[in-house]
Amino acid sequence: MMTSGAEHIPKWKMDEVENIKELVGSYSIFGVVGFEGISASQIQKMRRNLKDSAVLKVTRNTLNEKALEECDGNVSDMIQYIEGQTALIFTNENPFKLYKRLEQTKTPSPIKAGAIAPADITVYKGPTAYPPGPLLSEFQGAGIPTSVEGGKIAVKETKVVCKAGDKVSQKLAVALNKLEIFPLEVGLILRAAYESGTIYLPDVLHVDEAQIFNDISKAAQEAFNLSVNAAIPTKDSIEALLQKAHTEAVNAAVEAEVCEPEVMDKIIAKANAEATSVASTSKFEL
Repeated sequence: MMTSGAEHIPKWKMDEVENIKELVGSYSIFGVVGFEGISASQIQKMRRNLKDSAVLKVTRNTLNEKALEECDGNVSDMIQYIEGQTALIFTNENPFKLYKRLEQTKTPSPIKAGAIAPADITVYKGPTAYPPGPLLSEFQGAGIPTSVEGGKIAVKETKVVCKAGDKVSQKLAVALNKLEIFPLEVGLILRAAYESGTIYLPDVLHVDEAQIFNDISKAAQEAFNLSVNAAIPTKDSIEALLQKAHTEAVNAAVEAEVCEPEVMDKIIAKANAEATSVASTSKFEL
């Protein structure tokens, strides 16, 4: 039910609020996502790509806020992440999978004139696809060092043409686009995810799977080495322990000249080597 004054609120807005509340109650997780710089057609494509795992809801921020205010528990705490171009996403996947899935929606995008560079923008030395002509002076006018090499315009040296935090000029924006240098990544940016009263932020959800795998592999190897060196028998280390014990027993038998069939050839080889060494030192031949 809507609060006092509901009779002045259009029915479609009331329906939107109720729909959002139903989605919050129907899914175990929902997130607040930003979609700055994404066109309506891109949003539709992302919605289709997510349809088997998540529901993407795009509506007015005021309606999102109204719906979250009316939900139970501390759901309203998610309102603080609603600003600018915002959508809500609903899923039964865990927050880590949701974050990873949304990271996969990011694609390179050109930067517009007047935009702030999110990181250093670099052009790299090498040929371009363009023949000599007016573009040469356009690139140079944008601060890109170019010349003609092999019948093509070429970037003469690798150079940072715009530092992080600086504004991109009109000339540079056009030049970067022609060189197919796309400094931006656009996609659905997860600002926060809510699950059973807990709010997860991106810095928690960002997991470097390759690093974790390497850490686990390293820990497993170190545990195995410890088990072998400390002679702690386990199902993984027992074979290595037996091989180590066998090698040490053979070496001890050879050093002690224990005449056992298994080590006789090694004892004879050792004796022959020692005799040869003595003969060489004494200048005698055996």
